[in-house]
Amino acid sequence: MRLLWGSGRRSRIRFLLMSLGSALGVACLAAVLTIPSILAAHDARAAAREPRPGASNVVYREFRDPYGPQLLHRVFIAHTAPGLAPVPPGINKLPGPGEAIVSPKLDEVLAANPKAAGLVPGRVTGTIAPEGLGGSDDLYAYIGTTPAELPEAETLGSFGTGRTWQPVVDPSTLGILRFVLGCIVLLPLVIFLSVCARLSGESRARRLAALRLVGLSVKDTLRVNAGESVAAAFLGAVVGLVGYLGLNEVMALIGLPGLHWYPADGRPDLLTVAVCLVGCPTLAWIVGLFSARQAAMSPISVRQTTERKPPRKYGALLLVPGLGVISGYCVLSVMGRDPSGGSSTTMLIPSAVLVTGAGLVFGLAPITAWLAQRLAGAAKSLPVALAMRRMEVDPGASLRVVTGLVLLVFGASLTQGVLVELDQVSRRTAPLQEYNIRLNEISPAQRKAVAEVPGVQASTVSYSSWQPLDGSDVGHADLVVGTCAQLAAYTERATGCVDGKVMQLRDDRTAYEYDPKAGERYPFALKDGRKITFTVPHERIDVRPWDLSVFESGTLLVPPSLLSSDLADADGVLTLLSDADPATIRSVLDGIGAIAPTASVEPVGIVIDSLAQLTVIRSLLVVGMVLGLVIGVAAFVVSVADRAMERRGQVTALALLGAGAGTLRVVQVVQVVLPLVVGLGAAIVAGWLAESSYLITGGGAVHWDWEGLPLLFACALGVVLAAALASVPMVRRHIDPEHIRRD
Repeated sequence: MRLLWGSGRRSRIRFLLMSLGSALGVACLAAVLTIPSILAAHDARAAAREPRPGASNVVYREFRDPYGPQLLHRVFIAHTAPGLAPVPPGINKLPGPGEAIVSPKLDEVLAANPKAAGLVPGRVTGTIAPEGLGGSDDLYAYIGTTPAELPEAETLGSFGTGRTWQPVVDPSTLGILRFVLGCIVLLPLVIFLSVCARLSGESRARRLAALRLVGLSVKDTLRVNAGESVAAAFLGAVVGLVGYLGLNEVMALIGLPGLHWYPADGRPDLLTVAVCLVGCPTLAWIVGLFSARQAAMSPISVRQTTERKPPRKYGALLLVPGLGVISGYCVLSVMGRDPSGGSSTTMLIPSAVLVTGAGLVFGLAPITAWLAQRLAGAAKSLPVALAMRRMEVDPGASLRVVTGLVLLVFGASLTQGVLVELDQVSRRTAPLQEYNIRLNEISPAQRKAVAEVPGVQASTVSYSSWQPLDGSDVGHADLVVGTCAQLAAYTERATGCVDGKVMQLRDDRTAYEYDPKAGERYPFALKDGRKITFTVPHERIDVRPWDLSVFESGTLLVPPSLLSSDLADADGVLTLLSDADPATIRSVLDGIGAIAPTASVEPVGIVIDSLAQLTVIRSLLVVGMVLGLVIGVAAFVVSVADRAMERRGQVTALALLGAGAGTLRVVQVVQVVLPLVVGLGAAIVAGWLAESSYLITGGGAVHWDWEGLPLLFACALGVVLAAALASVPMVRRHIDPEHIRRD
């Protein structure tokens, strides 16, 4: 440290920059490492409030309904006898009939949207404390009622389970999320911290070589370098942790789309603190050890300008197995074969992605040096020739400049693939939305009222044939009440329909589980316990329903005039239809909830849990991309500035030889743009192939993400233009004799 502070203002500035760079890196590292802790804390509180069946004087029934992109969780509770009752975390006692205890966020929603008040009948008497909520944005309510108003209720035993049934992110998806965040954040972060540890590498190497020449031992020379690097990294780690703690307090108040947490959830644990305070200095020590070894072992070669060794070409060979595996899956898809579902792909695809990413990093220097050598021989322009010769001599400097951005683009492709794959699970592509409500959960007056909710275009009822009470599995049939006009209006295609006759719907694209045959007879239960029989007709309607629908293949279409009104409600379902735009769906669900708050509503084709998870995953991946972008840009800025400072002597020499300011700036821009174009081009191709192989092995309908390719090209072009403009002011044509080395 005495040598550092006694070496002048530039050395002190370099030490400060190393510390600030380490602080930025450690803050990003802490943010990534605490994401699993935030999710785990959310799931632990959600598990602690889960009701469990048992024996008590309380019955309950749960309802999980979509409210926009969120899940509205309501627990209706009724006392069957006086006495003590189990109490969930976050409240002091269970609500009585006509009372409700809601989460603070739901209280705000009810106050802002009077139409949604019907979802929580009764008077709000309190709010749930944080220990009873997964996060600050939870829409949760305990609603008191009477046993008569809770059909099919269960007896409450206690609250709390070992694990929640609705985790924020499914465990299988969490593994994918960790892998993608590792690719787009942690890998660039290692590169960035390595760049920060090697700031002013040439100047430091010459200073260490001078120490070695005046008699310092090899071990002590390495210790001098390690002491400086470790001190800067440790100071940066402390500053980074403090900065992250402040950022966590702010972000906990703001939250992310689909994910809110309490400040305590995001505070790093001891393991995270140890990784940050020990891992960052350790990495700096390792990098400093390798960077200072030449100065300690061969100080003469460092103090004098000697020919540099060409970069090793073995790193580029890593691209061969990585691209070979992911390209192989792409070829299988083109040939019409489906390689999804195999257990080998679980490890093979991630391994191929990691090997390909490593190949992009270690193969960039030899590829750039080879390309620069070819271009230098063919270049007719003096600036281009100077830039190519410089890059040929020192391609490692280009590697430090562009690696972070190359890995960011490569990781962006993987991120797109994950989002496309998850989006296929939860989205509904039909222009119509259906809502199913069991008939035995609503009264005749409520049926009429929900059919008149604004936004509802039509309603129909359907029934399933009688099932034996012994639980044996027998063939059954479904019937839906409707006319030919309704069928044509609410399906993609319906031909051959004749009014006034019972006909069977048939879609040749799909198979029906029981496939009722013409002439077969199926019994349907009546309200008085008797049964009525329907015969499967020979007449069929060629129908093509929208996605999942009540008008599915094999169903009998029965005109209203031919249906008895005495069919048992226990086997019936009321289906409402509306437009599929989100605003209409939200309005219809609010209207149904206001009329029948204790009825379970199924929005057909909308997997609310998947939608909620997709929102959270998208938010976390966006955070990862932002962190990766910050790291990549910071590594680029630090590297370009460091290169400009290190090459002031060379720039001064060229200026003394007569090189103009324009020539020097063109040299600088070309030296940055060429490896960036090569690296980003390779990252786009390799990343798109890796994304495609992931989609192919995932088994989804989308195998080729053509829509995301233009976005990657546009981002890469923007990065190149920004890098070129940022490189121009780094060169100053200022002749300073101090910058000329005199060995």
